[in-house]
Amino acid sequence: MRLSPAATVALDGCFAREFPELAVPWQAETPPDPHLLVLNEPLATELGMDPEWLRSPEGLGLLVGTAVADDATPVAQAYAGHQFGNYVPVLGDGRALLLGELGAESRRDLALKGSGRTPFARGGDGLAVVGPMLREYLASEAMHALGIPTTRSLAVVATGRDVQRDTVLPGAVLARVAASHLRVGSFQLAAQQARAAGDLGLLRRLADHAVTRHYPQAAQGDNRYVALFEAVVDAQASLVARWMLIGFVHGVMNTDNMTISGETIDYGPCAFMEAYDPATVFSSIDYAGRYAYGNQPRIAQWNLARFAEALLPLFADDQAQAVTLATDALEGFLPRYQAFWSAGMAAKFGLSEGGAATSVVDDALVLLRENAVDFTSFFRALSAAGRDDSASARAMFAAPAEFDEWLGRWQALGPDPDAMDRVNPVYIPRNHLVEQALTAATGGDLASVQRLLDVIGEPYRERVGLESYAAPAPSDFGAYRTFCGT
Repeated sequence: MRLSPAATVALDGCFAREFPELAVPWQAETPPDPHLLVLNEPLATELGMDPEWLRSPEGLGLLVGTAVADDATPVAQAYAGHQFGNYVPVLGDGRALLLGELGAESRRDLALKGSGRTPFARGGDGLAVVGPMLREYLASEAMHALGIPTTRSLAVVATGRDVQRDTVLPGAVLARVAASHLRVGSFQLAAQQARAAGDLGLLRRLADHAVTRHYPQAAQGDNRYVALFEAVVDAQASLVARWMLIGFVHGVMNTDNMTISGETIDYGPCAFMEAYDPATVFSSIDYAGRYAYGNQPRIAQWNLARFAEALLPLFADDQAQAVTLATDALEGFLPRYQAFWSAGMAAKFGLSEGGAATSVVDDALVLLRENAVDFTSFFRALSAAGRDDSASARAMFAAPAEFDEWLGRWQALGPDPDAMDRVNPVYIPRNHLVEQALTAATGGDLASVQRLLDVIGEPYRERVGLESYAAPAPSDFGAYRTFCGT
C-alpha cells in the first residue's frame, strides 16, 4: 500500500537517488498480522514522529515497510566485505531495506530488518524472529544510555508469521535508525566497481557523500579524502575504546559491520563481558577467537586498513604517495585508541591520567583477570572502597591480601569516588537477564523486556530493589554462547 506524502512520514530517497549502482529498489513483504511489540516513544518524538500515529494501522504499515509515501524509494543496499577475514565481493541487505532518510538538516536513515527476501538474500528467507530483534533493541538502547555511539531501535513489530529456524519461531521486523548505513563494505564494493570499470566516479561520489553527511570539516583540508579517512580512524578509535571500557563484545566485526559514521551497528552475537578476561568470546561461530574482547582494537585497525585500500586511488595519483598517505594515517589509530582508552580507564578508577595511575590501572587489570572478577560490579565496589567501605571489593578476590596491597597504592593517589560513579554503570544488559526476557517475549510475555529496558535506560543511577539486575549471572548459568540471529 502507498500513502500520500501528507499522510505519513516524509522520507527522502537521497541514497537511492544518488547511488543506483549500490542500491536495488525493493518492497517489503506484507506480514499477515502485524502488531507492535515495543515502541521507542522518546526516539519517535526526537525524530518528529507522533508515537500514537505509529501505533495506528498506518503507522504499523510504515514500521514494516508496506505503507510508505509515494515519493519514497525503499532500497536494499549493496556492499562487499571481509567476513572473518575472507573477502566476499557482494553481500548486501539480504533481509533489510533502507526506507529513506528522515530530516532535512540532521539526516537519519530509517531502515528495516526482517522485511523479506531481497536480491542479496543468498538463499535465506529474508525474515527475522522476535528474540533476535528484541535483542538488538535491548543492546542498542543500552549502548545509547551508556553514551556510546550506536544505531537506535525505533520499534519491533511482530509479523504474525511463523518462521522456520531450528524450531518454528514468531516472526518480527525491527525498525532501525542510523546516522547512515555507509559501511567500510560500501566503499569496498565501490572500489571493486571502480577497478572493473576503470572509472573512479562512483568511489569519488561515495566519498564526497560521506564527507558531506558525516565529516564536513574534511572538505576544508588540502586532501579531503585523506581527511575523511583520518576522521573515520579517529571515530573508530573512540568507539572501540568505549566498547572496551564497558566490556562490550561485538562478536562479528566484519568490514560490512563497521560504519563510516562511527556508530555501533549490527548486534547479532554481541554480549557484555562479566568475568574480566581479554580472551572472552561469545559468538558460537568465532571458533578462533578472532573477535574476542581483547582483539577488538586490532581488528578495528585491520578493518580500517581495508577502508584505506578502497580509498587509495583517491588519496593521490601516484600509488607510492597514496600508500604513504594511507600508512601514515592508519598508524595513527593505535595511539588514538590508546589515548581514548587510557583517559577512559583513568576515569573509571577515579584518577588523573599518567604517572603512577598507569601502573595502578595495569596491575588492577591483572588482578581482575587472575581472579575472574566481574568487570562491571568491580568499579562500583571500588568507589565504595574509596569511601572507606572495601568489604564488597575485597570479597571479589580469592587472595584479598593482594588486593589490599593494590588498594593502598590506589588510595594513595586520591581517587574521586563520585567521579567514578558518573562513568561506571550499575546496570548493563546482563546476559542471563537478556536470555530470560527474550524467552518470555518469544512466548508472548513482554513484561521482562520492558522491565529490563527501564533498568538499563538509567545505567548510572543505583536504585533500591534492583540488586538482581546489577548482579552477575549465577554459577549455574554456565558458559554463554550467542548466535547471529539478527
